[in-house]
Amino acid sequence: MEFGVFILAQQRGYHQSSQQVIQNSIEQTVAAEQAGFDTAWYAEHHFNNYSLSPSPLMMIAHMAAKTQRIRLGSAVCILPLYHPARFLAEVGFVDTVSHGRLELGIGSGYQEFEFERFGVKIEESGAIYNEFLDIIPKGLTQKIVEYQGKYLKLPPSSIAVRPVQSPMPPLWITSGNPVTLGRGVREGHNLFVTALLNGTDAVSSLRERLEKVAQDNGADLDDDVKFGFLRCAFASDKQSEIDAYLDNARFQRRISESLKFRRAQSDDGYMVKEVPSPTDPTMDQLRANLPVGSVNQVIDRMLEEISILRPKHIALQTQLGDCDQKTMLRQIELWGEKIIPAIRKEVESMSAAAA
Repeated sequence: MEFGVFILAQQRGYHQSSQQVIQNSIEQTVAAEQAGFDTAWYAEHHFNNYSLSPSPLMMIAHMAAKTQRIRLGSAVCILPLYHPARFLAEVGFVDTVSHGRLELGIGSGYQEFEFERFGVKIEESGAIYNEFLDIIPKGLTQKIVEYQGKYLKLPPSSIAVRPVQSPMPPLWITSGNPVTLGRGVREGHNLFVTALLNGTDAVSSLRERLEKVAQDNGADLDDDVKFGFLRCAFASDKQSEIDAYLDNARFQRRISESLKFRRAQSDDGYMVKEVPSPTDPTMDQLRANLPVGSVNQVIDRMLEEISILRPKHIALQTQLGDCDQKTMLRQIELWGEKIIPAIRKEVESMSAAAA
């Protein structure tokens, strides 16, 4: 069982400077490596306070110089916003400077606000994404790559800096579309999924959907597919700390939905207003839905979810909203010291018993 931290780099208000948000992300990555996490993941978003991470590959290159062991992942690079030649070159460069520690998460994007400002039609994002999936393996494994698609065109080109990993860095596919996930299964890539802020029923439904995707594409989910699970979870004996984390998780979801459905409001064109939604979960619902509580409560709930979903990787959502940095660094340390070892021990016991 692998564990990662997912660092969204959010700015909940002007009481946080952009420099402070990015510095927090850096410190959390270093703390995650020291705590024994396997991977640190970085988002990509643009033009507002939902996330201050415009380039996960730049963040990975920076963190490669500040860490030694932890793997570094994009979650995700929004492919329709890139030119394929630059993307391939930067992937090769980042895998090189990280000494082969890149985990390459890719997606098609969902925030039309971003697409408009890059001059890309969001209606074409899926088709562009699929052409990128044609190009990436060729560009990272062949000496010369050439492509002539409807949206992407690349004359015969050689990528000067090749990836260190052979044949290429692992690809992680994230999508709610079973067709997109199905292609990832057929081509042997990893999947990245989430149940958002929902409870065990949603985790069960997610397992059923993934089983169908795997079966429809000639694979066994447990034997043939590696997939990661993004989850909000927080351990503390202080209810005030738990509530602060849950409040920030709800903030993250409100802003994400606001941008997705184009109902975002802003007084200055940048800071998106946090407007309650009719679909908002209550704090009581969040406490019931998510692995939060004491260390033992979190361990038990995580084990329950693992037994249902059976992922190979769990990404803990750490930096949300304006979570207190000292509290979050202690949280990462706590997972490394107590929670992850206990979960791994139990998972190993369950696997041995099943064998």
